[in-house]
Amino acid sequence: MAASTTNSAYWKGFRDGIPFILVVTPFALLFGVVATESGLNLVETMGFSIVVIAGASQFTALQLMNDNAPTLIVILSALAVNLRMAMYSASLTPYVGKAPIWKRAFIAYFMVDQAYAMSIVTYETRPEMSVAARVSYYFGVVTPIVPLWYLFTLVGAMVGQSIPPEMALDFAVPITFIAMIGPMLRTPAHVAAAVVSVALAIGFAWVPYNLGLIIAALGAMVTGAQAELWFARKAGS
Repeated sequence: MAASTTNSAYWKGFRDGIPFILVVTPFALLFGVVATESGLNLVETMGFSIVVIAGASQFTALQLMNDNAPTLIVILSALAVNLRMAMYSASLTPYVGKAPIWKRAFIAYFMVDQAYAMSIVTYETRPEMSVAARVSYYFGVVTPIVPLWYLFTLVGAMVGQSIPPEMALDFAVPITFIAMIGPMLRTPAHVAAAVVSVALAIGFAWVPYNLGLIIAALGAMVTGAQAELWFARKAGS
């Protein structure tokens, strides 16, 4: 029975991850193209995608490298963009924190936005799931996503120059995040954090090296936390 449950959870996650193919494929292609156009060779491009496996952070680092930003700024900016992964991990810990350490290590490596978004919603709406089923579901979601990220990064790096500009692959970046964030705006605190992040990102777009994004992220986190406290106090009174 336990094996049947984990298998069904895996395939449920696999099915839930399939729609993301539509955005992961052009996203990976675009990175492969941009990376090689920026001067990275094939090994460096693939190493970037396999080791970092975080599209937004990779694009941020590439842009700063193209702008000849100091190495420290490149590293700090990439880490700042990826700070959301730490928040993802913290919110998943109550659900998968009791899994074996080797499984948690793989979850950490495969921590991508799409897998987190689908998993946290499923865990919250299905509290009866066992830890093993939750882990299986998570790996199910990443199965159709991560291999294609590697594959189409390779394709983009190898044939990127021949991809016509009319394909406009860069549409995949905003579409990906809109698709993930939209369903997660379930509370006023979420909405407040999103509004503040957008406003600050636009307002501080002039800051060199894209550091305005870091300001926006910090402002959004503070806003979301304070909004939750405010609404909790209001409900308590």
